[in-house]
Amino acid sequence: MSTLIPAFKSHQALIEEMDHFKNELEGFRIWWLGQSGFLIQWQGKRLLFDPYLSDSLTQKYLLTDKPHTRMSELVVEPSLLHDIDIVTSSHNHTDHLDAATLLPILSHNQEAVFVIPEANRNFVADRLQCDLNFPIGMNDGKSFTHKGFTFHGLPAKHNEIDRDAQGNCHYMGYVVKFGAFTIYHSGDTLWYDDMIKLLSPMQVDVALLPINGDDASRKVAGNLNAQEAVSLGKAINAKYVIPCHYDMFEFNTADVKEFVEEAKNQNQGYVVLQGGACHHFNV
Repeated sequence: MSTLIPAFKSHQALIEEMDHFKNELEGFRIWWLGQSGFLIQWQGKRLLFDPYLSDSLTQKYLLTDKPHTRMSELVVEPSLLHDIDIVTSSHNHTDHLDAATLLPILSHNQEAVFVIPEANRNFVADRLQCDLNFPIGMNDGKSFTHKGFTFHGLPAKHNEIDRDAQGNCHYMGYVVKFGAFTIYHSGDTLWYDDMIKLLSPMQVDVALLPINGDDASRKVAGNLNAQEAVSLGKAINAKYVIPCHYDMFEFNTADVKEFVEEAKNQNQGYVVLQGGACHHFNV
């Protein structure tokens, strides 16, 4: 059995660090929780993007031809997360909509709101066994504000821009504005024609982008690769790109060193986070 990549901080130590900085007034903090999961902390408020904090996929695919062998340590037990104001799911794949992660989070944070693509409402309610009206449904062109965080919905292409009969996107990215800052969490996506046109006016400070690429032999939908993630950040004038969606499963990962080399080549600001590590931004 291979040794798991260690977390920078984990479990109670990680929670204590988050709590220590909870009420700082300058800038904001981002912790990477693994895969596409991030916790944003700003002026005492907490936004949790797409958490995957379980081994549900490893267990599901254990005896199949597509084993999801974990590479990195679990950063935090989901039940330890508290004072969460907003949780998101960008689409229905389990590493972005995991009942084993979301049920304990929502149980311990009963005031939290849950943001999803509107197209996925029935699926989400079934997976989480929650009230159909509980989630906040988003679509491209739609906005939503809660606790000072304003969400703007954008399409994601995974591997297509897929819509329901009412025109609602099944795969989404979220641009979130709060105070003087703007973050883009792309969800899982490939590059598509209108991406730069949609994102450039948003004046993104930090783009959270996947780098695991699109390899048909993996038999899963693909994402931006390292070069594309950097080029997208450059094209939309993002001050920083943070790579994600790597070092979780052995069959579907990327070498983050390629991202770093590309970012340096393109003179694109970047931050690479270890699982459980944090960066303080004051952009």
